[in-house]
Amino acid sequence: MDFSLLLLQANSGGGMVQLVFFGAMLLIFWLFLIRPQAKRQREQTDFMKNLAKGDQVVTASGIIGKINKIEDNTITIEVGKVFLAMTRNSISKEMTDAFFKED
Repeated sequence: MDFSLLLLQANSGGGMVQLVFFGAMLLIFWLFLIRPQAKRQREQTDFMKNLAKGDQVVTASGIIGKINKIEDNTITIEVGKVFLAMTRNSISKEMTDAFFKED
């Protein structure tokens, strides 16, 4: 009896199952990791583009203030009587939404 012939016959359909399993894993990875992250990034970009003078914001480091001036990539926020200049990227949409969320 030739065992190598039996082994070849037993493994002939396994490649397709592994391919489907691998495709399903990629789909799950995309649905739960890549797509939500891309959505958050798109929302943050839109938020930064729509910033306007007078908006109340929270920076990534937790500073709360009101936008006083916007120049290209630099935003000046007013914190009490102090004006802080920072880059547009330092304004956090997530923290701003969480802090100023209406209950």
